[in-house]
Amino acid sequence: MPVIELSDVSKLYGFGNATTVALDEVNLVIEPGEFMAIMGPSGSGKSTLLNVIGLLDRPTHGDYKLGERYAARLRPNQRAVLRRDSIGFVFQSFNLLPKLSVLENVALPLAYKGMSQTKRLKIAGNVLERVGLSDREYFLPHQLSGGQAQRVAIARALVNEPSVIIADEPTGNLDSGSSRLVMELLSDIHKSGSTVLMVTHNPELTRYANRVVFMHDGSIISDEISAIGEVPRRARKTLYSIPKKTLQDDAAGVSALMGAIPEKPFKKVSKPKTTKSKRKKSYKASSRTSKK
Repeated sequence: MPVIELSDVSKLYGFGNATTVALDEVNLVIEPGEFMAIMGPSGSGKSTLLNVIGLLDRPTHGDYKLGERYAARLRPNQRAVLRRDSIGFVFQSFNLLPKLSVLENVALPLAYKGMSQTKRLKIAGNVLERVGLSDREYFLPHQLSGGQAQRVAIARALVNEPSVIIADEPTGNLDSGSSRLVMELLSDIHKSGSTVLMVTHNPELTRYANRVVFMHDGSIISDEISAIGEVPRRARKTLYSIPKKTLQDDAAGVSALMGAIPEKPFKKVSKPKTTKSKRKKSYKASSRTSKK
């Protein structure tokens, strides 16, 4: 049975002539245990799709089924409980609370379940050990590197043992070494049986996914299955198709620039004319200075 099923889901913002279509009748079925990467240009609807799937937003039209429940029809408090128990979020900006320690940040979702402090801190400690940060339990977020902060965010997403992990540009603020570490961690989570949905602009990161969806103008225009470790055909085309600039391009650019600059009449600057009397005075002044 699919873990996620979207049927003709649309999301509209605004009204009247100012209406913006963020999602346009999207149909998507995700099976348990898939690692799906979502790609597309800015404004294509990637984050809106994640917000709908993550129950942070409600679709304007269509049905959304999470597991066996029709999530779009639930009341706000029911959606909150389902989101808490079924979905873990990993954000680009980490979203750690600055005044709480690493251990307290990871344990925070368990507090909403009414779990005792001793029990939730113990569970959080076990999850931190899983992501390799057991020696950073009592650090504050500002004392961590970017890669460590993102691993804490992943630990917080895992602490409730959700069936779906949603990662929105999880390596966007990281260097290449930290990005690789975070992606390997997400890969291990996927191998353990979790479903992972990841938005990325980096085609190289699609190597970790077994399915890549491409979006444009709120619609899914491509849905490609690929082997883990390989960059799918469409992503590979995006990665390696670097446009080459020619002399014709340079000439066209200069022509466009010249056309954008308004023409001004050219005025010849004439030298000031000196009269005979001025020339005589300057000659007399120079002769006097030379005699001195």
